[in-house]
Amino acid sequence: MNSKVLGACTVLALLAVVGASPAPASSEPRPGPTRALPLGAVGLTETRSTRTLQPGVTLTRIVRGADAQALAWTVEVAIPGGATSPDPDAPPTALKDRASADELTADVQGDGFDARVEEVTTPAVADYAGGTLGWRVRVGQFDSQSAATAELTRLRGAGYTGSAVYTGWDGNPADRGPWRIDVLTIAPDQFRGGLKASYGPDLENREKTSELSDAAGATAAVNAGFFVLDPRAGAPGDPAGVGVYDGRLLSEPVNGRPGLVMHDSGRHSRVARLTWKGRVVGRDASQPLDGIDRVPGLIRNCGGTADDTPTSLPLHDVTCTDRDELIAFTPEYGKQTPRGDGLEAVLDTRGRVLELRSPRGGPLPAGGSSVQATGTRVAELADLAQVGRPLHVERTLRDDSGRKVSPSRATSILNGGPELVRDGRLHVTPATDGMVQPGNASFYYGWVHKRNPRTLAGVDAAGRTVLVTADGRSTDALGLSIPESAAVARALGLRDAVNLDGGGSTTMVVDGEVINAPSDAAGERPVGDALLILPDRG
Repeated sequence: MNSKVLGACTVLALLAVVGASPAPASSEPRPGPTRALPLGAVGLTETRSTRTLQPGVTLTRIVRGADAQALAWTVEVAIPGGATSPDPDAPPTALKDRASADELTADVQGDGFDARVEEVTTPAVADYAGGTLGWRVRVGQFDSQSAATAELTRLRGAGYTGSAVYTGWDGNPADRGPWRIDVLTIAPDQFRGGLKASYGPDLENREKTSELSDAAGATAAVNAGFFVLDPRAGAPGDPAGVGVYDGRLLSEPVNGRPGLVMHDSGRHSRVARLTWKGRVVGRDASQPLDGIDRVPGLIRNCGGTADDTPTSLPLHDVTCTDRDELIAFTPEYGKQTPRGDGLEAVLDTRGRVLELRSPRGGPLPAGGSSVQATGTRVAELADLAQVGRPLHVERTLRDDSGRKVSPSRATSILNGGPELVRDGRLHVTPATDGMVQPGNASFYYGWVHKRNPRTLAGVDAAGRTVLVTADGRSTDALGLSIPESAAVARALGLRDAVNLDGGGSTTMVVDGEVINAPSDAAGERPVGDALLILPDRG
């Protein structure tokens, strides 16, 4: 934390233990109870420091287990021929069945390495039974990362692949830390600023959270929803799930997955599971939409329509495909719409068709929009669209109760998952939200079970919006598993909470400075969107 933040902080709790309730140092609202976080062993040293950023907004840093002794490093052997991904947060393929793990271990030992097999078990959550995920193969235990990396280099020379890992990232509940967590709390009865999401100049490109914060003159900001990173999965920066900005639905939901619904006033924030329907309406007929502001045929995180491959259900970090799609584009998408085979109806500001272009793709008129069709949908669009006549695009959001969600210009909705807390109880939903990948236990192991940097959000019983970042992937901050994230959210008093994008994306900005430690080697990562806390409006 920079000295500017530290200088304004007030120590709230020292040497906290479970059940301890230190007296508040100011009258400003704080996030939830002050009992110690349920991380690691009971009785660990825990400090909390807080300061007021503006009326109704507080920042609290929690450091737990700062005096923890260092744990060992090791080398984790990857499954030969396992899938790879350009996503820097993609978990390696590390788990095998027991027989295959034993076989690999024997091979590695035969090449002169100190290899062992370890069973990986994971706790049960709301929609996943837990138990044994699989078996991993590891080599040696080392006092430093450099020693583990040297052994990894030697292992690669023998024809194996793997990674150097710190055993504190494994998720052992007996670990002693350290953990470093930052919490922003917005109390609507005192808040006179603004709370909104921003994607930057356009949807199809990425910006750093600090850049989005600076552009808006924000008091504070955190990274927000999942987004496309690999150009083979769509337009980098495009939200991979629901995105509502200034009341406009610019990205369709991964059907049924949770979103964080917020209002500019900071009041009535909530976590809601969302679905949508869209259609293109011509003079005498209409056709259903497949999506909004994304590359046709590519559905990141899946959860689309019944003809998508391999599934219409949510499947995290997977790009489903569909050759036959009808996609609406808004002026917010970017300078040009995606190019490719198919047909595009280009519309003016009043929704009249200016031209039909094939192949599709190109610039839009100022304030204009378009509808693109691919595959069998081309004939459908050709029947609907006539130059000089109106073509209307309709889209409707609904929550899990079937109620229509009608955003105002003051509404933002960001995508996330899994759910963490519902009605004040732990409610972790990785299976429902697509984090349980059939035949790929390594994904759950790396993404859900292991500790990573995390960004969380939710609302407490007093109606306060709470934004949380947890640093990770270092020896100075272990990070959180998804079940640990839920436990932290509940310990902070959240009534409802959801996981946002994490890993190398996790970033918190305060007064123009990044105050956490982003985990990418290159530093702060450009992201798809961010959640901004704006100054008092006067």
